Amino acid sequence: MIYVTSDIHGRADCLKKLLDHVRFSEDEDNWLYILGDVIDRNNKGGVDILKWLLLQTNVQLILGNHEQMLLANKWVFQEISEESIDNIDGKKLGMLSLWESNGARCTMQALSKESPETRQDIVEYLEDCPIIDVVSVRGRRYVLVHSGLGNYSPDKKISDYSMDELLWERPTLDTEYNPQKFTVIFGHTPTVAYSEQYKDRMIKTDSWWNIDTGAAMDGGRPMLLCLDNCKEYYIDGSGEVIEI
Repeated sequence: MIYVTSDIHGRADCLKKLLDHVRFSEDEDNWLYILGDVIDRNNKGGVDILKWLLLQTNVQLILGNHEQMLLANKWVFQEISEESIDNIDGKKLGMLSLWESNGARCTMQALSKESPETRQDIVEYLEDCPIIDVVSVRGRRYVLVHSGLGNYSPDKKISDYSMDELLWERPTLDTEYNPQKFTVIFGHTPTVAYSEQYKDRMIKTDSWWNIDTGAAMDGGRPMLLCLDNCKEYYIDGSGEVIEI
């Protein structure tokens, strides 16, 4: 079974509960794609999830804008020296301010408690993560990306999209891609931002599906989607997993 989830934002407890429910395990029949933003905003800032990811052989993280911000500020976790201090400029401070304003404090605090070796392992892991992937499941082609396809054109190759177009895009309900060729699955924009009717539920249009069900928010929880049968798994208000 191939599963996707997105925008966990530190909610390791919810991720574990969802994976336990579907009996996800390390075998060739299971594969999980996480469409970015496992870090920031909640609990240990997702550092515990990153450490778990380092050990997984059948889980692929697609880079999100929050992981991009961490990488842009990796200098914060490097050894302090006169040279590193001299290299701190306005651009670096601006990137740090942007990251911190997007819920990075809990992540920075958790990373500060890890060894330099673990921090380096995490940085190297994130640097190797793709920003987009394409999978085919039961004859259907899916484009997996964090935020959608910015400045989309049917003549544009996947390799021609910039990082910003894949990590910071916010499709509207009338955004159309190419449903005859593929379905785009993304997160980044909580579904409730489109309308209250989508709160805690994924959105499906003819050409794209949004699976960011608001884990970053107070009381929000991530969802899990199985691409083999299109079953949706949610954690309800009582903390139990329900299937749709």
